[in-house]
Amino acid sequence: MEAIRKQASRFREQVARQQQAVLKQFGAGGYGGSDNLITDEAELQQHQKLEKLYISTRTAKHFQRDIVRGVEGYIIIGSKQVEIETKLSEDSKKYGSENTCTSGNTLSKAALSFGRARAHMEKEHGNLLKALGTQVAEPLRAMVMGSPLEDARHLAQRYDRMRQEAESQTIEVSKRQARMREMPGNHDLVMKLESAETKLHDLKSNMSILGKEAASAMATVEGQQQRLTLQRLIAMVEAERTYHQRVLQILDQLESEMISERQRLEAPPAPSVVDMPSPPPFEEVNGVYTSQTHNESTDCMGYFLGEVTNNGWAEGECKGKAGWFPFAYIEKRERVLASKVTEVF
Repeated sequence: MEAIRKQASRFREQVARQQQAVLKQFGAGGYGGSDNLITDEAELQQHQKLEKLYISTRTAKHFQRDIVRGVEGYIIIGSKQVEIETKLSEDSKKYGSENTCTSGNTLSKAALSFGRARAHMEKEHGNLLKALGTQVAEPLRAMVMGSPLEDARHLAQRYDRMRQEAESQTIEVSKRQARMREMPGNHDLVMKLESAETKLHDLKSNMSILGKEAASAMATVEGQQQRLTLQRLIAMVEAERTYHQRVLQILDQLESEMISERQRLEAPPAPSVVDMPSPPPFEEVNGVYTSQTHNESTDCMGYFLGEVTNNGWAEGECKGKAGWFPFAYIEKRERVLASKVTEVF
């Protein structure tokens, strides 16, 4: 359709140039002159201006329509993405709340944090899609389908039809002028020529007024298209920037929490320290034994707590009441009979 319109416009310009050449030839005979030419300089500039405005508004309209289609497609795909990622968020929170692991809860905590952060991000994603629909797609769609553009285009089309009619009337006047030169003094031809010239004058006058109205309307629409489209593009950029900034904040916090859980999981366990009362020194125990021997009361003691060296200990670990310990940390003690101690001394 566009190609046909361009071809028709070129054909009209070609015909206009041919008509201009013919009319100049007829005007050289001394009757009418160049005043009857429809393609004077002012009208030609008006026509060219309208052609440029028509192309400009049509191109801007197509661009607005492309933006609307792109945003609507983004909203459709984004809504499906929100649905999928919301399901992922719910699954993560479910695993984190159940905590079925028997050896710890690190992964459960991380999954719970991930699910909550993902839910927050999808909420922001939904806000972005809503903003794109209400602040970008809807205003542009309203302008594409709005009456100001259509009214201006109708004025331009009426001007174009009137211009073609004026061109045809110019040819008609030229023909009657030629007949007047062939048959001068014919009253009937004079009346018809005057009628044709009057009609041409009215057409040119109306065409000039309509052309100015059409050009003003098209220029107004062009300005509105430029301003509104730029505003909507800025609004789209701001909405996306706000969305990505908030998502980045959520991800930074989530990463910090998950790394903290990983570090806690990978950290080596701190050695357990068991506080046990220090055993009495060997001298003290020996002293007790000596006094007890001197007082002849050794028979009341069944066992004696003695302190020995680690001669004969195997390298490795020794087991005590509190668990397994390296032998370097164990003070070996044995229970011996009091009679055995007497024999030693």
